[in-house]
Amino acid sequence: MAEPESEEYPTEIHEFLVGFEESLKSADGTLQSLMSVPRSELLQKLGPLEQAKLDLASAYALNSMFWIYLITQGINPKEHAVKQELERIRTYMNKVKEITDRQKASRLDKGVASRIVRHALWDAKPEGRSKMPSKSSHR
Repeated sequence: MAEPESEEYPTEIHEFLVGFEESLKSADGTLQSLMSVPRSELLQKLGPLEQAKLDLASAYALNSMFWIYLITQGINPKEHAVKQELERIRTYMNKVKEITDRQKASRLDKGVASRIVRHALWDAKPEGRSKMPSKSSHR
């Protein structure tokens, strides 16, 4: 990070400023790649859930940047409407996450699970009898 010419700042925050500058460059690169493709074209390539995720991430990023802008202007963002907007977006992000998690959850085939458990359990029987349980002895 280049040293400021007109102002000096405490050396203790230099590492934080360098990290902040790197984060800004990363965010700028991501925004440039998103903005290089027309939104309509981008949305055509995504399913409804991915579209919702993109819209929510975009809204959250934009409101987060506005939050930071308010701080730089000396305004407490906790007392501004942007706080409620971020909470609203977070609520919808959690709903989308729940939907995604439900889709990823494996489905249980009760019949298969029952057979696996029945055959996996050891059944003590006197010698000479089959080790496999008979269908009539188990329901």
